Amino acid sequence: MRMTAPPAPVRAPGADVAESAAPSEADPASDGASAPVGGPAPGAGAASEGGPASDDGPAREGVKRILLAAPRGYCAGVDRAVDAVEQALAHYGAPIYVRKEIVHNKYVVEALSRRGAIFVSETDEVPEGARVVFSAHGVSPAVHQEAAARRLATIDATCPLVTKVHKQAIRFAKDDYDIILVGHTGHEEVEGTRGEAPERIQVVNGPHEVDRVQVRDPEKVVWISQTTLSVDETLETVRLLRERFPHLADPPGDDICYATQNRQGAVKAIAPRVDVMIVVGSGNSSNSVRLKEVALEAGAPAAHRVDCAGEIDPAWVDGATTVGLTSGASVPEILVREVVERLGGLGFGEVEQVRTATEKITFALPKNLRADLKAGGTAPAHGRSREPGADHTC
Repeated sequence: MRMTAPPAPVRAPGADVAESAAPSEADPASDGASAPVGGPAPGAGAASEGGPASDDGPAREGVKRILLAAPRGYCAGVDRAVDAVEQALAHYGAPIYVRKEIVHNKYVVEALSRRGAIFVSETDEVPEGARVVFSAHGVSPAVHQEAAARRLATIDATCPLVTKVHKQAIRFAKDDYDIILVGHTGHEEVEGTRGEAPERIQVVNGPHEVDRVQVRDPEKVVWISQTTLSVDETLETVRLLRERFPHLADPPGDDICYATQNRQGAVKAIAPRVDVMIVVGSGNSSNSVRLKEVALEAGAPAAHRVDCAGEIDPAWVDGATTVGLTSGASVPEILVREVVERLGGLGFGEVEQVRTATEKITFALPKNLRADLKAGGTAPAHGRSREPGADHTC
């Protein structure tokens, strides 16, 4: 995650910015994490991180405010994937092919396209011998085999937390378990994970599909999950699965990633305090869509998801005094800034950032890319941090 000296505070024109802090949650340890880097998020005020919860109650009479969720935006896996494409473009030159969207964000994909990335749907669209980046969502073994057959130079930007789920699937399939993958059919992450053991894995999209599950041996069943699901819905799905299969085994650790949990936790903290919640994120971003759902479930009277500030309908905030604002894990901070400015123009001149956790996890670049950068004398420092580029992909 890029954590540099904080840029200018996120604020509407003339806005006051403050930060309140809820009790911090320790970031879970994760495979592949590099040395932690810390610091306040963009827009952070002077409040100490991890201090006691602070709620100054309803907005002062006549004052319209924004409650800005923290954490929000880029997670470590997204940061790593976007960085991989940017570094590849800088080191090898354009074009760099990318299988699927590197992350599920329209703005990021368009920005990288302008810089020479070519996004394709399938591996056979990449010219033989060319260089291709696999997206943060992961790919199946079949895709790796296709790439090898076409002599492609691959850079695997799969999030290490997704790779962890792949390894779980391989392990449980080897032990002859029936594997229930809680996730969304058609999502690239689910397709990649299922591809590790298609004869052993069945996908369950939610509680409504639990009754359809069929297994060979009810005493050898395990569940794993997509990393970007609603925590509460996943727990309900697992509860119903366990009613059917009392011997259902759990994965060895949380499959829903720390960033998904933290962003949902921040939304839950502010949803009861707002009149409307706005989530910045693309429609094909599972974690962004879940944030809107979580906001409504947690007490927000209304919630809307937008790709950018221009999609905000002023009618959504008509009569509101407090607007909640967050962004999905694949959303660059520039888009949040623009929403704050848009809301400022609609009269919401005070911004309070509400922090529920402080994230300090980073992931190193893919090994082969890192080696090439080192050989060329351009390898980023351990625990790297990057300034936003000209196209604001960070």
